[in-house]
Amino acid sequence: MTPLEHNPALVPPVGAPGPAAPTRPAPAAKPSGPSFAEVLGEKAGAVQLSGHAKARIERRGIELAPDTLARLQHGVDRAAAKGSRESVVFVDDVAFVVSVKARTVITAVDRASMRDHVFTNIDSAVIS
Repeated sequence: MTPLEHNPALVPPVGAPGPAAPTRPAPAAKPSGPSFAEVLGEKAGAVQLSGHAKARIERRGIELAPDTLARLQHGVDRAAAKGSRESVVFVDDVAFVVSVKARTVITAVDRASMRDHVFTNIDSAVIS
């Protein structure tokens, strides 16, 4: 067996300067505003509206008052507690089709549009 030749890519030559000491980056300025965890905590339980739902709400003239949103949120919470995946949540004269797991309103249907509407792929209904 022959001795291996010196490979400078693996081992620097004897007496060569070693790697430079690592420099620490300057500490970043403390960001203003809420932390990521705080924002995530605020958004985690909130019901979101999909683009389609926003368009339907606007086109059908459905009013989303704070009380309506609170009742919708409560209905989604109740559906989630029962293990629902896709639910229709009725709040007054409006039906909201909701992805419970994603906490997102998929569409909204007012009383006038409900007459000829069929809800599919729903595993629960909540009257809130």
